[in-house]
Amino acid sequence: MGKLTVRALRAVLVVVLAGTVLVQVLMVWTLVSGSDPEDGSVPLTAFRVITILGLVSAQVALFCVWRLVAMVRRGTVFSHAAFRYVDGVIGAIVAAALVWFAVTAVNAPGQRDDPGVTVIMAGIGVAILGVALIVLVLRMLLAQALVRDVEAAQMQAELDEVI
Repeated sequence: MGKLTVRALRAVLVVVLAGTVLVQVLMVWTLVSGSDPEDGSVPLTAFRVITILGLVSAQVALFCVWRLVAMVRRGTVFSHAAFRYVDGVIGAIVAAALVWFAVTAVNAPGQRDDPGVTVIMAGIGVAILGVALIVLVLRMLLAQALVRDVEAAQMQAELDEVI
C-alpha cells in the first residue's frame, strides 16, 4: 500500500472521527443542558441517545481500520493480531445494524399511515447486516491466506535444508 494511499485514508479517518466526536458532544450537551426542544411529537431524546451509541460503533470501526492500515503498512497484516481488529469491525457493523433497528422501532409508531417507510428502514438494517457478513467472508479469506503463508514458510524452510 502506497504512502499516499495510507495518508489519504488516515486523513479521511481523522476527519470522520472528529465529526463523530463533535456530533456526540453536541448531542450530549443538548441532553445534559436541558435545552432539548422536544415538543412530544417526535421522540428526539431517544433518537439522540441512539445516535450517540451508533457513533460509538462507527468510532470503533474507525479505530480498527486505522490499526489494520498500520499493519498493512508494516507488512504484518497476515498475522493472528489482525483478526482482533477485523472482529472489531464486524462487531461494530453488527452494533450499527442493531442501532438502526432501534431507530426503526422508535420511528415506527409515527409511520402508521405509511408502514412502507418502516419496511424500507428494516430492509436497510438487513443490508447493514449483509455488510457484516461480507466482512466475515473477508476474514475467512484472511485466515486462508495466513494458513497459506505458514505453509509457504514451512516449505521454504524444508527447501533451504535440502539445498
